[in-house]
Amino acid sequence: MQEARSPLIVADNVDYTLNVAGRPLHILRKVSLSVARSEVVAIVGPSGSGKTSLLMLLAGLEQATSGKIRVNDHDLTALDEDDLARFRRRTLGIVFQSFHLIPSLTALDNVGLALEIARPELSMAQVRERAARALDAVGLSGRLDHRPTALSGGEQQRVGLARAIVAEPPLLLADEPTGNLDQKTGAAIADLMFGLTRDLGTALVMITHDPKLAARADRMLTMTQGELSETLVTT
Repeated sequence: MQEARSPLIVADNVDYTLNVAGRPLHILRKVSLSVARSEVVAIVGPSGSGKTSLLMLLAGLEQATSGKIRVNDHDLTALDEDDLARFRRRTLGIVFQSFHLIPSLTALDNVGLALEIARPELSMAQVRERAARALDAVGLSGRLDHRPTALSGGEQQRVGLARAIVAEPPLLLADEPTGNLDQKTGAAIADLMFGLTRDLGTALVMITHDPKLAARADRMLTMTQGELSETLVTT
């Protein structure tokens, strides 16, 4: 019971600074964040405020300049590249704004490849069965053999969502998951994303410019010039 109550994410006084033309560019300033297991958190704010950089740090794809980040009891600031790769495989799924599907692979193989990487102990039959089940969960049981070019934008994002959740990770990171979709399709994808994460008990941290989508989160945070603050969610 104690583990279930412990935060999934703890970021403490995180700074992230890049060197640009010999001068420091401060992306994040003293960012602290705690996200509970199964919690849904939305991060809003203007473009260039540091939202995506924070997601990159939480994914272990970038290293903080200072401060500490723990995700699922892993100290990301202490892991080497191999350990970070293993952490990503086992701990998180990512939903991108631009889908990032492999064009030469079918929907089933796009999802199956992600599962093979995350769970190498599974047999090919198990991989295909679980990938098909994930695609069925997002309403694409009739599109298993379709390649991305034969799918609409909404269908491609459904494949991306199935790929992100197929290994049932404890954390889902979403960067503008509805940004490239029309309003109706985006709403359908949001419904799927919220429903699947709650069914799986997966925590969700998402970046969005959509105030209606952000308001559906358990908590809303605002990033302004690299500083993170709590925002009242009104319903």
